Amino acid sequence: MGKLVDEFNVYRTKMNEKILASDNKVMKRIYGVDTLAYQDGALSVKVKEMLGLATSMVLRCDDCIKYHLGKCYEQGVSTDEIFEVFSIANLVGGTIVIPHTRRAVEYWEELLAKAD
Repeated sequence: MGKLVDEFNVYRTKMNEKILASDNKVMKRIYGVDTLAYQDGALSVKVKEMLGLATSMVLRCDDCIKYHLGKCYEQGVSTDEIFEVFSIANLVGGTIVIPHTRRAVEYWEELLAKAD
C-alpha cells in the first residue's frame, strides 16, 4: 500500500489498542455500537460505508474520511461511485469540503494503486 494508507492504518491500530486497553466501559461500548451500526441490515455494508464517507466529508473529519475510503475499497465501491459520494458531500457540505475532497482523492488513488 501507499505511504498515506500505511501510516494511517498503523497509527489508527496503535491508538485504538491504547484506548481499548484503558478498559473504560463507555469507550468500549461506543466502539461496540460503531461496529454494530456498520453490519449488514436493511442497508448493506457497502451502502453504510458510503453513507459514512459522505457524512464524514460533511463533518470534515479527515481521519474518518480515510477510514471510510478504506472500507469502501474493501466493499468493492467503484471510483464512479466514490465520486458520486464526493458530489453529494460537496453539495450538502458546501465548498469548505473541497480541500477534504482533494485529500480523499489522493488517498483513494493510493488504495487503487494497491490493486495494480
